[in-house]
Amino acid sequence: MNHASMMRLDYSFIQQQLLDLAVSEPGRRLAERHVPTASLRQAEAWQEETAEADALLRAGSSVPLSAMEGIGSFLALLGKGRIYDEKELSGLSSWLGSIAQMKRYMAAKRELAPRLSGYADSMRDCPVLKEEIDRCIRGGWLLDHASPELSRIRRSAQVAEDRIRRKLDAALVKYKSSLQDAIVSRRGDRFVLSVRRDQRRLVPGTVWDESASGQTLFIEPSDVADLQAELAMWKQEEERERTRILSVLSSMAESHAEPLTVNLEAMALFDFILARGKLSRSYDGTRPRLRSEPIVRLRGGRHPKLGAQAVPIDAELGGGWDQLCITGPNTGGKTLALKTIGLFALMAQAGLLLPAEEGSEFGRFDDILADVGDGQSIEQSLSTFSSHLAILAEILAAAGSSTLVLLDELAAGTDPEEGIALSVAVLEELGARGTKVAVTTHFNEIKAYASRTPRCMNARMAFDAETLRPLYRLEPGEAGDSYALSIARRYGLPESLLARAEELKRGGARPDAAASGGERPQSQADNGRKPSASREERRPERGGQPDAVQGTPAAGSDLHAPKAGGNAREPEPLRGSKPAPKPKEFTVGDCVWIHPLKRTGIVYREADARGEVVVQVKQEKRTFNRKRLSLYIGRDSLYPGADYDMDIVFDSKENRKARHRMSRKHVPGLQIETPGGDE
Repeated sequence: MNHASMMRLDYSFIQQQLLDLAVSEPGRRLAERHVPTASLRQAEAWQEETAEADALLRAGSSVPLSAMEGIGSFLALLGKGRIYDEKELSGLSSWLGSIAQMKRYMAAKRELAPRLSGYADSMRDCPVLKEEIDRCIRGGWLLDHASPELSRIRRSAQVAEDRIRRKLDAALVKYKSSLQDAIVSRRGDRFVLSVRRDQRRLVPGTVWDESASGQTLFIEPSDVADLQAELAMWKQEEERERTRILSVLSSMAESHAEPLTVNLEAMALFDFILARGKLSRSYDGTRPRLRSEPIVRLRGGRHPKLGAQAVPIDAELGGGWDQLCITGPNTGGKTLALKTIGLFALMAQAGLLLPAEEGSEFGRFDDILADVGDGQSIEQSLSTFSSHLAILAEILAAAGSSTLVLLDELAAGTDPEEGIALSVAVLEELGARGTKVAVTTHFNEIKAYASRTPRCMNARMAFDAETLRPLYRLEPGEAGDSYALSIARRYGLPESLLARAEELKRGGARPDAAASGGERPQSQADNGRKPSASREERRPERGGQPDAVQGTPAAGSDLHAPKAGGNAREPEPLRGSKPAPKPKEFTVGDCVWIHPLKRTGIVYREADARGEVVVQVKQEKRTFNRKRLSLYIGRDSLYPGADYDMDIVFDSKENRKARHRMSRKHVPGLQIETPGGDE
């Protein structure tokens, strides 16, 4: 698998999760080296291991894993002639005990996890070695009965030490007036008395140390010098016998090198497999069905980085279509959908369960190639477009019929016309190879390509046009809109700027000379081209409807006049329309221009006897005198028929639900509030 693409698809996040969940260093090394496989048989074996680990954890079992601290370095030195100390051999004994415990545990779980139980059968708990270590060593201390000779030597040393203490106790009384403290202390292996410096001549013996101030000398009395030498001799004998015993135990360990190494590998494998099971439990994973043909059929997939906040998505590729063109607004989740598809394909081939619903299927891909992110690099002098081209060249060199390719923001970073042409050519080339491709784009030309090309499908990220919020749901079968200006309004860009942007959009996004402050010079690219139509020529014909108000406006719709951007001028009348008679009586549903606010609104209540009209402006009901209003678009041009239910426009969802419930039965305490309006 392509390592760079794996990193772009957040596979490193999954690896880090596995590293954190493993309890031993050998298990973490396995997690660090684990990558997806192109072998279907291997992927299925890994899936079965993970599923069995998940089943063990779901059963509430506490698996007796070992942290194996120090075992790796212990086994690495086997055969090197090393003599291990008591602590190392004691650790080996404890580990052999955990091996025996794991064997018993897995034997009891054979029906629930047959494959993992088979792995435990290969482990050897080396009972003879463990028994001998436990006989000689306990708690990191070499026991007296480790050998008869050691026992004899330690008894003799103890007798010599007791004789020394009796002599020193007598010396404490004998030299009491010369001592700084009436205690026996040790300096190294020597028993000494603390004598005042000025009394040195009164205590015969060897000075072994002095205090920091120099006023106290630590003297070994000459009465015990011979006994001290005898004790040192016994200590040397004890050390020689200790070394001999540890050498015998180390040789026994070396004779078991092969089964010990197998135990290490098996326990590390159990640790890694259980880490995969723990990861699955963390996001309630399910086992996908693996297919031999390259296919993606995702059901309710939730990106593991988002956890419980993730909105499940469905996606298909390789069944009814080979190319999926994902469109929709910015921040709508297109890139996330792309990453989810790619990451789940990697996870499936890495033997991991998926945070998805039952029924998800993933085929075998020889490689998964992704171009996600802008890839800019100052060090390598790469722009966004250059980085896309570099990755695209690698993809085209490797892509085949068993390759999954994920391309984010096709045609981005360069001239749209040339970028679109290049993107369509790339899609045609990959389509001819049978490559499975998922792309995201904002360009209508690529959407049109997807709609007219066999085995190519448009899909959109769902978007709530009323609240201007993405729903993060992938809906195949239809292309989506970008909603760039609506989203810009939600983020607080100046209204005058947005009004100008909408005007340019209706005019083909080509500012005229008046707007730009002068006549635009003709570029070389314009030579020989037919001049574009002016804004006057682009206006709708008589009876038509401006782009800004096409469709049925929802509650709180914000219809801005083309020249509202802070301008005090009234909106220009539609081309070909006759001036409205004055005074004008407005009907419910008319779109009117509100002169004080310099914006549009929808008539909610017709004029009363004083000429006061209630108008809905951004979900608020406000009152204006009819002289301050002028007709912008009549109701007949906005809504389909005279019987259109205006409650959909004016009333809140809660009130509509309440009215529906009240029409069916009496609901105590339920009431509907209809706000009035004041100027």
